[in-house]
Amino acid sequence: FSLKELHSIFPWLVESIFGSLDGIIIGWNLRCLQGRTNPNEYSVALDFLDPSGPMMKLVYKLQAEEYRYDFPVSYLPGPVKASIQEQVLPECSLYHNKVQFPSSGGLGLNLALNPFEYYMFYFAISLITQKNSPATHHVSPSNSAYFILVDTYLKCFLPTEGSVLPPPSSNPGGAIPSPTPRSPAVPFSSYGMHHTSLLKRHIAHQPSVNADPASQEIWRSETLLQIFVEMWLHHYSLEMYQKMQSPHVKLEVLHYRLSISSKHHGSPAQSSYQALHAYQESFKPTEEHVLVVRLLVKHLHAFSNSLKPEPLSPSAHSHTASPLEEFKRVVIPRFVQEKLYIFLQHCFGHWPLDASFRAVLEMWLSYLQPWRYAPEKPPQSTEPLPRSVSEKWAAFIQENLLMYTKLFVGFLNRALRTDLVSPKNALMVFRVAKVFAQPNLAEMILKGEQLFLEPELVIPHRQHRLFMSPTLGGSFLSSRSPAVTDASFKVKSHVYSLEGQDFQYKQMFGTEVRNLVLKLAQLICQAQQTAKSISDHSAETMASQSFFSWFRFTPSEMNGSYTGNDLDEIGQDSIKKTDEYLEKALEYLCQIFKLSEAQLTQMMMKCGTAQDENGKKQLPDCIASENGLILTPLGRYQIINGLRRFEVQYQGDAELQPIRSYENAALVRLLFRLCSVLNDRFADQMEVLCSRDDFVGRLCRYHLTNPQLIQKIRYSPVVRDRTRQNWGPRISLRFLASYRTLISLLMIYFLASWFYIGPVGCTFIILIGYFLYAVIMTFFFEGLRPHEH
Repeated sequence: FSLKELHSIFPWLVESIFGSLDGIIIGWNLRCLQGRTNPNEYSVALDFLDPSGPMMKLVYKLQAEEYRYDFPVSYLPGPVKASIQEQVLPECSLYHNKVQFPSSGGLGLNLALNPFEYYMFYFAISLITQKNSPATHHVSPSNSAYFILVDTYLKCFLPTEGSVLPPPSSNPGGAIPSPTPRSPAVPFSSYGMHHTSLLKRHIAHQPSVNADPASQEIWRSETLLQIFVEMWLHHYSLEMYQKMQSPHVKLEVLHYRLSISSKHHGSPAQSSYQALHAYQESFKPTEEHVLVVRLLVKHLHAFSNSLKPEPLSPSAHSHTASPLEEFKRVVIPRFVQEKLYIFLQHCFGHWPLDASFRAVLEMWLSYLQPWRYAPEKPPQSTEPLPRSVSEKWAAFIQENLLMYTKLFVGFLNRALRTDLVSPKNALMVFRVAKVFAQPNLAEMILKGEQLFLEPELVIPHRQHRLFMSPTLGGSFLSSRSPAVTDASFKVKSHVYSLEGQDFQYKQMFGTEVRNLVLKLAQLICQAQQTAKSISDHSAETMASQSFFSWFRFTPSEMNGSYTGNDLDEIGQDSIKKTDEYLEKALEYLCQIFKLSEAQLTQMMMKCGTAQDENGKKQLPDCIASENGLILTPLGRYQIINGLRRFEVQYQGDAELQPIRSYENAALVRLLFRLCSVLNDRFADQMEVLCSRDDFVGRLCRYHLTNPQLIQKIRYSPVVRDRTRQNWGPRISLRFLASYRTLISLLMIYFLASWFYIGPVGCTFIILIGYFLYAVIMTFFFEGLRPHEH
């Protein structure tokens, strides 16, 4: 094919692979393509889209001819789209000199992208647009072709060892020319400062064929990272986007809007106002999206940590570092930190309270631990002691203080609303506690808070946002540590740049957060007790099972009480894991916040979390009143989270209970009619017999009354009068409708036939035996039963 033909089919080819921007065309569906299910298609796709494969060769071939392709602004992330439509250029250099207005009255704005940018835009945004792909939830995201390609591109263009491979073309030294500048007649304001790109510093957009190859590698690396960050992390409300900008720039934007309000259209200020306040982006990241972002975070840590240490000799300082080395130095603070923080805040506040939050949690914890991706090996030791966090990471922790403190508070608020008896929820609490309990980490976080709270002596308050500005090229890994005041300045600059000048900081080790930790410790103790009671109940159930358990009834079945729990299905192994996770999490929390056992014991007693004498049947927190028990707010919380429950029992007429699965429905109805006739006919006689004080009266009371209906002990908050309701003496033959009773009688008759005893004789023996049993029970136990008349 000629270059013109390749140029014309390139957009169609990209759309056929990654799908359309509106999500109608699925394309190759790389997110669902796995080697286990479709090995041939999987290997072909990876080979074709490999950094050295045919597709990238086509990209570089078109790149050399300075072709441009239009990408609609309407499909960009919400904040960027809204700002460009308001003629306010985003601060990211990725959009500079690329906005094109339609000619001849066309609709919509476009970005004029070179082939490499166009390809990567489609590749990155396909993770967002193709949300309704079929069978997406049935595959493992980490094994999909898309996930593998992201990892491959990151390793190729952001290498931890060596340099970026040159483009696989016939002219490897050819430079990528700069995009065509936009028309100067179109006025654009800008969010943020126009910081100098690393690319501009080294190649200045020179279209020379003999440009430095290092310029090529830094251009592709920076472009790839900017596209990934913009497409995957730049999703939040426009108000939040403007909150992140510096005050003088917002004032500049305001002056610009006021100046154009009198020049163009009828009332552009009104339309701008509506676009600002009516804009709301419905952004719901998927678990796959979060896993891909975590892969990006982990690789960026490894990429940044591969920075060569600075030489100590003075002569070496004069040597200019390579573009890739400088890129490693600033990659996290300049390109990732700000947007990732907002992205995590969005997830912490909007993600459902279920186990799928684990993906967000692990992404957050991966960012908090850059030392896990450092090249040095931990010292080998015979004892598996936790590895202490080195002091060299203090600068990273201080300049990412909100990532540690504010998001930790956000996690506490989530944990307080989850069911910690669930093993998956308990595991998340354990993971966070374990990470923050690493030796020396809590001390360095506390030091960062102290630096932030230091009084300002020399530093002007209004300059906070300018200290770690991207133009200054600040680095987290720089060993040239300034004075303490300078360190305090950096921490304050980080906090104010992310949250604004009016931000009220909540100390992680302050009283308010400490109270939240104590509440979480209380919930952990309650969850441990609940898990123990479930474990004991399950053990008793397993021990009491027998061959005839399927037709056996128990007192709880007859009185209608509900003793089951949804957590009974998790199994003994899961209950043990839950207990282990919660026990270790509580231990770690005590280490982090210096909690003593006396504090925990006092807190549990104060909140009423101490177990009852037998460790079971804990009622929810409630207050006794004339009308029964009234739940307190704590009691409602305990019921909602499954920490405690009432033993709900059937307190009506036992004869009118619903027919159970172990009963014969026809016999229940027949025996009920028979008993009703007998009770109506002989009610007075039975009342007289039961009122006698001799042995006959005691025997009748034992058989004709039901003490369970008049017990004073109540297990549910019901009206007091109902617990004293009595239906009087009566005959009840419902037990004969139980399959257990019927099968027991059949077995007795079968065994009697072996001894040549007929049905009549066997029935007589059964009646005699039952009479003797009733006499014995009357003599020894009847007087102890709590009867009321």
